[in-house]
Amino acid sequence: MPATPDPGSTVFFTLTVDGQNLGLFNGCEGLSSTVEIERHQEGGNNGFVWQLPTRVNFSTIRLTRPLTADTARVATWISSVTTGITRPTAQIAALRADGSIVAQWGLMEVLPVSWTGPTLNPESPAVATETLEIAHHGFTDAGGA
Repeated sequence: MPATPDPGSTVFFTLTVDGQNLGLFNGCEGLSSTVEIERHQEGGNNGFVWQLPTRVNFSTIRLTRPLTADTARVATWISSVTTGITRPTAQIAALRADGSIVAQWGLMEVLPVSWTGPTLNPESPAVATETLEIAHHGFTDAGGA
């Protein structure tokens, strides 16, 4: 019987913006959406309250990793915002240790919100990490996985 890979075991994530790979990240949080509900009470019908969807909100996504040479690609993308905003599509892929894809998410109209670089202090040496936060206007097909 062939071994089936554990679907939830991810080791790292890739971020690709309009086909440009921004590198590997070891942390990803904020892949979520919330549907706002409007409650409507119908006159004469006391048995229930209508719950109608109004809008979908998407949280920002935070990607973290140790500092790498790929940091320059992120800096270039962030700097491009100052010369005019284009909101490209992006893909985040969760990968296993062997590089195979667990799952993918396509993101519409992404925008870098913030980047936080490492704290460099020789008195308390630690892994130099960076955090990239991106906003988006919703999920789209990521090309399947």
